[in-house]
Amino acid sequence: MRWVVMGLVVALVAGCGTDPATVTTDVGADVGALIELPEPRRVGDHSLEEALAARRSIRDFSAEPLDDAELSQLLWATQGVTAERGGRTAPSAGALYPLEIYLVTAQGWFHYAPNGHHLVEVGVGDVRPQLAAAALGQEAVAAAAAVFVVTAVYERTAVKYGARAERYVHLEAGHAAQNLLLQAVADGLAAVPIGAFVDADVQSVLTLPADHEPLYLVPVGYPQTDGAP
Repeated sequence: MRWVVMGLVVALVAGCGTDPATVTTDVGADVGALIELPEPRRVGDHSLEEALAARRSIRDFSAEPLDDAELSQLLWATQGVTAERGGRTAPSAGALYPLEIYLVTAQGWFHYAPNGHHLVEVGVGDVRPQLAAAALGQEAVAAAAAVFVVTAVYERTAVKYGARAERYVHLEAGHAAQNLLLQAVADGLAAVPIGAFVDADVQSVLTLPADHEPLYLVPVGYPQTDGAP
């Protein structure tokens, strides 16, 4: 995976048009490189019906990494911006967008900024084994080329919807995760949604802000085939 490092986020966020709430404020003290992603495509080779029919939860992955374009497309499908007013690929109650997405690879882990469609480096190194341990030893988390971590900041929705916010946030996480799963199928990839993990351990491994509460781990990669490593 070759990403172009554009500079430190603290030096660039002010001039790149990125929503500070999704980069600087929420990531807090984690200051890393801003990483541009390739432009996601809007037209694919497979229909929605084909993706729905082919979707399966697959836990066995090959060692083949995902390239920049594949990661870009998956992130965009999960929470990408699709309208000038800020609308995203998944619906959000009150357009309050409580979800924050993290990407974990062999190189490190990163925070996704939908506005500007880029990543901010949070940490360097392969923490997939530690993340798998936090997920009660599920090997799929350690073996997948990438793990997408869906987290939520409940307060963003609670400001408007009060006690109803938790339900709305959980519905939204389901919308986003399904988008990710269907995009993976359309791109010939395997994926599995995982909800069994120790929340505090996931937050600790990824040094997440206290209000970024993990809801989903979604390992994604090329499916294991006979004779594949």
